[in-house]
Amino acid sequence: MTEVMTVETMIRAQVAVLDVPSHKERQSITQLDKTMAAHDAKLVSMECMTHVETGGQAASTAPLAFPFNVTAWNLERCLFPEESAAKMLAEKPAVALLTEMDNGMARTAQKNMTAEVARHMDMEYAYGVEFIELGLGSEIEHSFCQDDFNEKGFHGNALMSSVPMQRIFVQRLAGERLWFFNGGDQPRLGERNAIGAVIETVDGPFLAVSVHLESASPAAYREKQVAQLINALEEEFGGMPMLIGGDLNTGNHAEGDFEAEGLFRVAAERGFIRHSGALDQMTTRPSLITRWPDRAMKLDWFLSRGLNITDSRIISSLDDNQRPLSDHDLIVCRVDGFSAA
Repeated sequence: MTEVMTVETMIRAQVAVLDVPSHKERQSITQLDKTMAAHDAKLVSMECMTHVETGGQAASTAPLAFPFNVTAWNLERCLFPEESAAKMLAEKPAVALLTEMDNGMARTAQKNMTAEVARHMDMEYAYGVEFIELGLGSEIEHSFCQDDFNEKGFHGNALMSSVPMQRIFVQRLAGERLWFFNGGDQPRLGERNAIGAVIETVDGPFLAVSVHLESASPAAYREKQVAQLINALEEEFGGMPMLIGGDLNTGNHAEGDFEAEGLFRVAAERGFIRHSGALDQMTTRPSLITRWPDRAMKLDWFLSRGLNITDSRIISSLDDNQRPLSDHDLIVCRVDGFSAA
């Protein structure tokens, strides 16, 4: 994989509200030379791509007591923040790992969806922009738009916690700027990322990380992203217990064969155990945006190290009226404590 890593890969600077580039500046991105160097130079010049937004309010200041639940969910733009929060709250999570969260997009009423969900769940949050969206999204998503412009154009990942988070960061992942070079109806500036923080428990700290790996690529691409992420986490946090979770896009471009993913081997060699409910239970479904009736894949996982995970489950994303809140189901795991080295 040819790569010019001129972007800062671990971002630690925090702001209460991300700076919003003007509509003119965002439109000028479409005129950039189609090179990785031009892309990266633009990315590092923008505050919204080099800072983490933090907000919300944690329900408690006390360390987490074991056992506690952690949820991970690709919310597919987050069309329904209140209903999605209620679905997660039913699982009583202490920590929530979220991917595909809109902020200032016409298709989701220009709202900061992470802040909306955090408010309903009484959690604090950290949010990192994965992409600046230069259009309104897919043709189907246009039907959700009341405006013909995006106020911010932010699309990213989030980490939420019921207790205070420390050492918050965004790790931009290795990639080839695929959506900049050939984004189709979703042209973008940016690259996939992970967002994490240290969270205290009664027995000491652990690291929680929300991650979204590349979908528009074969398995080797994601394998490299996982290897780079683990390297960065170990360099920054050493042997601290870790829980990585989110949409790993396993099986894409492999007819859904998640076992073809080298990322599981890489993670296992570094001491990580995978969790995603029953292996034969898929985590995707047709949704209001992704209207593919035959699509069923297992994309969503937790990777744990140094933690005793005794249960993981997949929860349907259908609401009480059988409306899909996302094209991904919710995954949940229970953390019973730290495991022996």
